[in-house]
Amino acid sequence: MLEKINRSAQFILKETSSVPEVGIILGTGLGGLVREIEITHILEYQDIPNFPISTVEGHRGKLIFGNLSGKKVIAMQGRFHFYEGYNMQEVTFPVRVMKRLGIKTLIVSNASGGVNPDFEIGDLMIINDHINLIPNPLIGKNNPEFGPRFPDMSNAYDKKLIEKAEAIAKKNKIKVQKGIYTAVTGPTLETPSEYKYFRIIGSDAVGMSTVPEIIVAHQMEITCFAISIITDLGVPGKIVKVTQTDVLNVAEKSEPLMTLIIKELIAEL
Repeated sequence: MLEKINRSAQFILKETSSVPEVGIILGTGLGGLVREIEITHILEYQDIPNFPISTVEGHRGKLIFGNLSGKKVIAMQGRFHFYEGYNMQEVTFPVRVMKRLGIKTLIVSNASGGVNPDFEIGDLMIINDHINLIPNPLIGKNNPEFGPRFPDMSNAYDKKLIEKAEAIAKKNKIKVQKGIYTAVTGPTLETPSEYKYFRIIGSDAVGMSTVPEIIVAHQMEITCFAISIITDLGVPGKIVKVTQTDVLNVAEKSEPLMTLIIKELIAEL
């Protein structure tokens, strides 16, 4: 895998001459942050050696390079999921490439279903911990260049960045929640009994992404921050039929608030 990572990174460096400080992964329907980036280069995933191709509506499949809040950034406009048929090493491959390019901080966003009864549709939730119910991306032979065989995950979501994000939200009068994100395989949305189970085991929100990327980034000593937009509710009495269009519509409405927080957070790095 190391050879593939190096080949991808060398191609990107040749095309862009970019050495980014911050990596950004934009979730379902959350590509609008790109409009805030002073773009210097755009690469299509399909043109990058060894890169997977995003197959999901709401994921554009572009790697964006530029400046945001005074920092050099690389943004994934579209991510990869286990349910698309990719293995976990493929899902997390771009994170390893971004590390090779030089990022020190990774910011991840997603759309998720809320199981905390105090949440409302459209809420922003800063992730402060996770429960992983999909295969771990570190299963298999470990390359010491990636990091330790048994990385500690007690501070996967950087506490200082969480505090900064909360202060930014308070200053801008943006309502934010904090909570535990549970990662599942998908692609089916959850049954009422599954939602109940996730709440029992300590979840505040559930989704099909983010955790694999965070695990790999943390192994490589990248500082991580993640935020969810609650696009539907898995709470008894509030469960309704949800479509991908519904998810995209809610994400689009709440995205400007998420974007503001991310922009100001990057400025304070």
